[in-house]
Amino acid sequence: MNGVNTTCPYCGVGCGVVAQRDESGAVSVRGDENHPANFGRLCVKGAALGETTGHDGRLLYPEINGERTNWETALDAAASRLGAIIDTHGPQAVAFYASGQLLTEDYYAANKLMKGFIGAANIDTNSRLCMSSAVVGYKRAFGADAVPCSYADLEQTDLLIFVGSNAAWAHPVLYQRIAAAKQARPTMKVVVIDPRRTATCDIADLHLALAPGSDAGLFVGLLNALSESLAPETFDGQAQALAAAREWSVARVAQFCGLPEAEVARFYDWFLHAPTAMTLYTMGINQSSSGSDKCNAIINVHLASGHIGRPGCGPFSLTGQPNAMGGREVGGLANQLACHMGFDPADIARLGRFWGSERIAQTPGLMAVELFEAIGRGEVKAVWVMGTNPAVSLPDSDAVRQALARCELVMVSDITAQTDTAGFAHIRFPALGWGEKNGTVTNSERRISRQRPFLSAPGEARPDWWIVAQMARRLGFGEAFGWQHPHEIFCEHAALSGFENDGARAFDISALATLTREAYDALAPVQWPVTNKQPQGTPRLLETGTGWRGGRLNMVAVSPALPQARPDARYPLWLNTGRIRDQWHTMTRTGRVARLMQHQPLPLVAMHPDDAARYDVREGDLVEVASTQGFMVGWAALDDALAPGALFAPMHWNAQFASHGRVNTLVVPVCCPHSGQPESKQTAVRLQPRRTAWQGELFCRDPLTLAPDLLWWRQALDGCLHFTLAGNESSQRWLREMAARESWQLQYAQGEGFFHLLAWRDGALMLAFYSAARRPAVQREAIAAAFVAPPADAAARHALLAGKSAQYAPAKGRTICSCFSVGENAIRAAI
Repeated sequence: MNGVNTTCPYCGVGCGVVAQRDESGAVSVRGDENHPANFGRLCVKGAALGETTGHDGRLLYPEINGERTNWETALDAAASRLGAIIDTHGPQAVAFYASGQLLTEDYYAANKLMKGFIGAANIDTNSRLCMSSAVVGYKRAFGADAVPCSYADLEQTDLLIFVGSNAAWAHPVLYQRIAAAKQARPTMKVVVIDPRRTATCDIADLHLALAPGSDAGLFVGLLNALSESLAPETFDGQAQALAAAREWSVARVAQFCGLPEAEVARFYDWFLHAPTAMTLYTMGINQSSSGSDKCNAIINVHLASGHIGRPGCGPFSLTGQPNAMGGREVGGLANQLACHMGFDPADIARLGRFWGSERIAQTPGLMAVELFEAIGRGEVKAVWVMGTNPAVSLPDSDAVRQALARCELVMVSDITAQTDTAGFAHIRFPALGWGEKNGTVTNSERRISRQRPFLSAPGEARPDWWIVAQMARRLGFGEAFGWQHPHEIFCEHAALSGFENDGARAFDISALATLTREAYDALAPVQWPVTNKQPQGTPRLLETGTGWRGGRLNMVAVSPALPQARPDARYPLWLNTGRIRDQWHTMTRTGRVARLMQHQPLPLVAMHPDDAARYDVREGDLVEVASTQGFMVGWAALDDALAPGALFAPMHWNAQFASHGRVNTLVVPVCCPHSGQPESKQTAVRLQPRRTAWQGELFCRDPLTLAPDLLWWRQALDGCLHFTLAGNESSQRWLREMAARESWQLQYAQGEGFFHLLAWRDGALMLAFYSAARRPAVQREAIAAAFVAPPADAAARHALLAGKSAQYAPAKGRTICSCFSVGENAIRAAI
């Protein structure tokens, strides 16, 4: 087949890709050179998309209590139980929890059912964890959740500021676009504001390694520095914002942020004298107990300086998911209605007229953290989780798991059969995955792009919007959910965006409401608003200096606050959580791709060498990190890019890939009072070495049950299953006893501090195990190859027993380039 133009399903950059399937069924992808988000560039995750389209691990059929059933039975049971709970306890007793992985059409259907016909606003989304503070910031400043910038502005700016963003890893294609712009225009200055020295600092002219959570102080001080040049009464709230900033001198900012005064003054001087400036911010700002105020502190300085509404200017929130913006458009957050409407009487009445419903939710619903707390208390008795994994991603995840275990009805729509959340589901619905879905997504710059299908639906998987519509029909609302194709949902959504709007609401794509099916299929990427006056879209907002719902732009008075977490004698360290380059969310997609596990195959706990010395930890040691909520176990990585007293751990690992790897177990569920976004970036923790008798690598042909006292980490590897293990003497005896029970032929080598074992059946390798006091260095690819093609002679088998290939090929070393599988040793040899 010819290539299909579609959109990458990972971060909010929204890259266009061209997907193609060959005669064997293998899928390959390349960047779409004509897509304005990426112009053909792809990161390693995008380049490996073809490797995620297999059916291994897919949920292919509806299930009730873990048993396969048919759609009619599953939907009837779900609707009957859901309806009974609503009849008995009212609509507030049920909730949906959705995802930025849903397409806009899916999101629209779910939001319409919950807020428009069930009549409660208890639909929230994992985007609450990502950018809800940014939403509050924009709404308070502009009167609308409207990102004013475009990616093209990044290539025109004179000063670009990253704050709380490791874009080099989290938004790599956008970062490479910025790096190319800086190379082409060396006068462009780049500032990185982050407690860590991350990969993003590679292009920085200035890195401000401020104290954790102190960002607001830096920007409030900058507003104070800008105040003398600002005309009176330019913005609503200006006097109050300037009064709150008045005492924030350079000296006070430096003390609050833990920075040298000279660095603060240098940054301020650059901003004051830059003809254009942009600030890019993401989780490091948003995931805070004062995240909304931090966003407004950033927006305030852009308003005060005039660095807004012009080319190369603006406060730019980068979203973490492919359709976090689309979810905001349709009302996927519990404290908003569809198409950027709120809960004022006029909006409620307007939505009721459009949907023909008298059951519109009257008040905001429960936001993510409080929603699962309400489930735990038994107030919410049914939850439908769509395309996300809250048992891993929410803070205090042990409490979330306990809540799900007690919940009367848990329904899950997903593509993956086994996730931490799906394990609690009474009813599971098989949804479509990337490559099978048909609809739209909106990226960080408000650009709507098509996700087009190029694969047929496997098993009995169905679109999320179809599952929602079928549920609505069984609940008695079928007339309002009679769509036959996502094109019809999109046109309804577009029509609602323009309904009684007349420019009062920023989000308006009413010019697309009359698209034919053919025009929808061919829809080119376009930035909203898309109206009759602006039919080709709108690259930049706020060019006239006016906002929405009142017109004048607004400054917000900000009093900088430090994180609510406070290290003390018992928990003396800061823990920062975040993403690594090649993994995505809770690994349900990327964790199965061997190439994407090469860069960082095990959950690390990064720390400054001084802290490692203080706690008697060496590089590669096992360590335990604990907070008041729980603990996790990871592998020590010494890194002087962190400040002493600070740790960093990735948030991806879950119970499918590690025995004790869930970092959000540690995070205290403290949230911003305005946005409900949790403070995932700063947690007070303690650290200690985790001592074990041995550590090892286990390779096996078939799944096996691990001993209960083992620490284990599963790693994707082509050709076999692979686990890293750590344990005590009894757990190693378990392995020998299991091998003996299987009547395998055993080959082993044993000596001071090491034990290696190979198990064979009829000449086929069944299991390979290597252990020592510390993780043994073995050639993973050579061992995996032996499961496909067994060693041909005794010498080759002895080499395999040593953990090497017969040719004694040198190990690749640490993977530097995942795209082309280049290891550190090859680079050293070339040098």
